[in-house]
Amino acid sequence: MPIQQKLGLSQRLSQRLILTPSLQQAIKLLPLTTLELAEVLEQEVMENPLLEEVPAQETSPDEIANEEAKEEQERTDPLKDIDVEKFFEDYLDDGDRRRTRPSEVPELPPIENTLTEQPDLYDHLTWQLHMSVSDELLLEIGDAIIQNVDEDGMLRASVSEIANLGPYPLEEVEKALRVVQNLDPPGVAARDLTECLRLQLCHLGLENSPTDVIVRDYMKQLQCHQYPEIGRQMGLSPDEVSHHLEIIRRLDPKPGLKYSPDHSTYVIPDVFVVKEGDEYKIILNDDGLPKLRISPTYRRMLEAKEAGSEETRNYVKEKLRSALWLLKSVDQRQRTIYKVAESIVRHQRGFLDHGITQLRPLVLRDVATDIGMHESTVSRVVANKYMHTPRGVYELRFFFHSGITSSMGEAISSVTIKDKIKKMIEGEDPSRPLSDSRIAELLGSDGLPLARRTVAKYREELRIPPSNLRKSVH
Repeated sequence: MPIQQKLGLSQRLSQRLILTPSLQQAIKLLPLTTLELAEVLEQEVMENPLLEEVPAQETSPDEIANEEAKEEQERTDPLKDIDVEKFFEDYLDDGDRRRTRPSEVPELPPIENTLTEQPDLYDHLTWQLHMSVSDELLLEIGDAIIQNVDEDGMLRASVSEIANLGPYPLEEVEKALRVVQNLDPPGVAARDLTECLRLQLCHLGLENSPTDVIVRDYMKQLQCHQYPEIGRQMGLSPDEVSHHLEIIRRLDPKPGLKYSPDHSTYVIPDVFVVKEGDEYKIILNDDGLPKLRISPTYRRMLEAKEAGSEETRNYVKEKLRSALWLLKSVDQRQRTIYKVAESIVRHQRGFLDHGITQLRPLVLRDVATDIGMHESTVSRVVANKYMHTPRGVYELRFFFHSGITSSMGEAISSVTIKDKIKKMIEGEDPSRPLSDSRIAELLGSDGLPLARRTVAKYREELRIPPSNLRKSVH
């Protein structure tokens, strides 16, 4: 009996992660420092003729406002056939910009406060691990895994070798490895190139996609550039193979290298916190960033529509899209940094008013919930960013710490506890130094119930030797 086939229409609702060019660009700009962003903008000006830097004499507040209004009016006609809002409707919100002009930025901190050593990959991973995991065994195994990650970001020890260090249960090691592999940068702690690339694809929501299958099953053909063979075996057209290859080319085979410092750098604060009366005012540091605009010359070229200039117009429209993506992405980056800084100031008002003893426990999830963004976005924002406060210049990550609950029900930051331990040891009798157990007892009497093991961990993080090595004999 022949099979009957019918044609028909049906609707299906599904969810897909679509990374628009503007979103991809905004994500890439978030972790950049102010100096790095300035370099990116200068490079874009060199490569895109539609972007130009506003001359210094034209950058007064009134003239900037007039220029923006003029650009908005002139942009109406040439953008009729470019749906700008479509590019950004899923990404930009309607929040006010609340950005302050560079003329309001206070004097930079003295040079002795700006020389710093860039955190390496180990520091970056360890900080994230302690912000996302509270289980002591997982933390211990996670630290062991991170210590076996090389500067490229690859794990150079097997799961069984990590398990033998404890010894730790194999299933707990596997669990801890999954936690570390979910940290930033995507692809870290992979055991080979295939796993590294697949972790990045999973981070992009492309797990089990054709791109993922190519990396998983056809790595040898990829490395030998046998692209027609891949297409033939997977039943893909050359254009489809080219599309997946383009995604793979954008992945990073050595994700840890960007966190391998090779020299000391000068810190330029990205955010200034200034006290005015009883309130703290947040000022973004735009100093050093070129002020960009769309070139009026090329906008008029779009308006002209002379005969025989269609190819030129298409080129200009493409460059216009690229310029708009960049300008919108930079604006969104600045607004996101502002929101994160504003949330940090709200949470850490006690520290700004009274100092280290009032530093509150704070994790990424707290700020993410406060500003309505994902934790990964907050993590990118605080990476390599610095805040100049009345208490000094601090990396944004400084304000994120785990903590404990005191016997009075008050949350106490681990940094505050470390400061108490440091002061106890500084005031001890050198001939009878305090043991970790005794420090735990003293903290307990102050309403801070800590285990001896936790005290030892905090002491080691402060790089203070144990009591037997601190004892002085007269």
